[in-house]
Amino acid sequence: MEKYEPVALPTSVSLNEFESKQNVQRYYDFIKTRHSIREFSNRKVSKEIIETALCAAGRAPSGANHQPWHFVCVSDPSTKTKIRAAAEREEQAFYAGKAGQEWLNDLKKIGTDANKPFLEVAPWLIAIFVERSREDQTGKKHKNYYMTESVGIATGFLINALHAAGLATLTHTPSPMKFLNEILEQPKNHRAFLLLVVGHPADKTTIPAASTDKKPIEEIATFI
Repeated sequence: MEKYEPVALPTSVSLNEFESKQNVQRYYDFIKTRHSIREFSNRKVSKEIIETALCAAGRAPSGANHQPWHFVCVSDPSTKTKIRAAAEREEQAFYAGKAGQEWLNDLKKIGTDANKPFLEVAPWLIAIFVERSREDQTGKKHKNYYMTESVGIATGFLINALHAAGLATLTHTPSPMKFLNEILEQPKNHRAFLLLVVGHPADKTTIPAASTDKKPIEEIATFI
C-alpha cells in the first residue's frame, strides 16, 4: 500500500476507571511471576504454541510498519548442538577476560559461567534477527527504520506471550553472534539480536536471589 488510506479502528474496549485499575493490577500480578531461568526440562512444547506466540510478537509496533524482524525457531537436536558449541566458544573468551573485570564481578551474583547446557536441553531456541533492509517482489531493496527498537519491542511481546503459555524463557546474548547466521543460513541483511531459550522449568529449578531485586517505581519513573 503506497498511499495513506485510513480504516476504522478494528477493536476498541472502553473501560471505566475501576475496570482499568483491575485489569492493570491483574497484568502486573501475572507478569511478576515471570523469571528468567537457566535450568530447563526437555519436556516437549508444540510448534503450534510457538507459532501463536510469534503471531503475538508480530503485532508489535515498528518503524513505518516495516516489521524488521525474523525469527528462526530451532528444535532440531543437531542444530542445537552446533549452536551450543559456537556459543560456548564465545562465552569462554568472554569469561576469560574479554568482558572486563567490572562486568564479571557483576555477574558473580547471577551465578553464570561459560557452560550453557540449556542450549541443548530446552525444546526450543528462537534466534531473533534484525532485518537491516528488505526487498520487494521486484528485488528492489528498501530501508528499514528504528530496527533495534522495533525488534526489542517485538521480543518483549514474544516473551510475554510465552509466559502466558506457561513457559519459561532466557535471553541469551553471546557476543559476537555471527555464528547464528552461518549455522542457520541467514542472509547478510539479517543481524542476530538475541537467542531466546524456551521451555518448561526443570524440576527444582532455582533462580539467583539477586534477580528478584527489582527497582521500585520511584527509581524507574518520573512524573511531571
